[in-house]
Amino acid sequence: MSPTLFNPFDDLIFNEQFCFLTGELTTEKMPVYPNWLMDHFKFREDRIEMMDKSKSYTYNDLQLPCSPRVKKAFEALDETFYNAYKKGFQGIEQLDEQQIFLWAGRMVYGMLYYEMYYESNRMMRQREEFDLSPMLRERFGNFHLMLKSIVEPVSFVGHKPWSIIVFPLKYSADIISYRDDTVNLLFQFGVNGFGFIACLQDNGVIGEKEKELTEKMKGHVLHPLQFEELFARFHYADYILQYKPQYKIDCTEEGVSIEAIPIMATEDRPVFAFWDEEVFAQLLTNYWSVYGIQREDIIQFQKPFLSFLQNPYTKEFVVPETINQPF
Repeated sequence: MSPTLFNPFDDLIFNEQFCFLTGELTTEKMPVYPNWLMDHFKFREDRIEMMDKSKSYTYNDLQLPCSPRVKKAFEALDETFYNAYKKGFQGIEQLDEQQIFLWAGRMVYGMLYYEMYYESNRMMRQREEFDLSPMLRERFGNFHLMLKSIVEPVSFVGHKPWSIIVFPLKYSADIISYRDDTVNLLFQFGVNGFGFIACLQDNGVIGEKEKELTEKMKGHVLHPLQFEELFARFHYADYILQYKPQYKIDCTEEGVSIEAIPIMATEDRPVFAFWDEEVFAQLLTNYWSVYGIQREDIIQFQKPFLSFLQNPYTKEFVVPETINQPF
């Protein structure tokens, strides 16, 4: 990594005086969640559970220290995304994948920043050293470098670090579905007639794994049940991925280029571990329980695994209009 670019995971620096992205001294702040998003869906004053149990946080409380140029860049990206959002699926599908990566990544990293900030301060109060495993330092440091592409000469070449899929979805402009995973760097977002799923650091291997299914989806407007099942598949695939994503990072005077190294199976080790239907059923229950669907409905003795995406016998895509569930 270029020695001229700030990496907070080198020395675990999470301080309100320094820009979260560039390390520049600053008094400016920007919200973790875009202002238009909090205002439109009226969750600015909603409570959010954080590791810091000593304080009650609202979404509006979550503010990242940032330099003026970082703030300006993310505000411009927000405006671009908002204009696309207003057009629904047709608008979002026109965005560049890197724009979606940066827009989702800002929220995922923002939540990660707060967890790091809390834990480092907690350890300091106990006069203990705050540390992360080498694996997490590398993963989060690479993610931070990728986010810097919004303001720094950081570019992506060749194979991309992410899997991102965008699709039409039966959601109105007044309903939002959102999940993130700060450790595994996953993001799910559905609203206003579209949904997208982003694995922010899988080197495209999960998208490739699910490509046959996502190709079958084309031309259909997904039912929310299908959206939840699809994200569960991406989430579980990330869990059983057996290889650490790696990158070729070249630093020159002109900037930094990042190329994802394709993940390849070896003779004695496949890319993904065994897909355990019992474990997947439990994960899927977490997403479907709001519809009243429980684990015993998903996996039953001598019955095919319940799926709203694929017919268990023919593997054909389930036409959304045949699903007799509310949306």
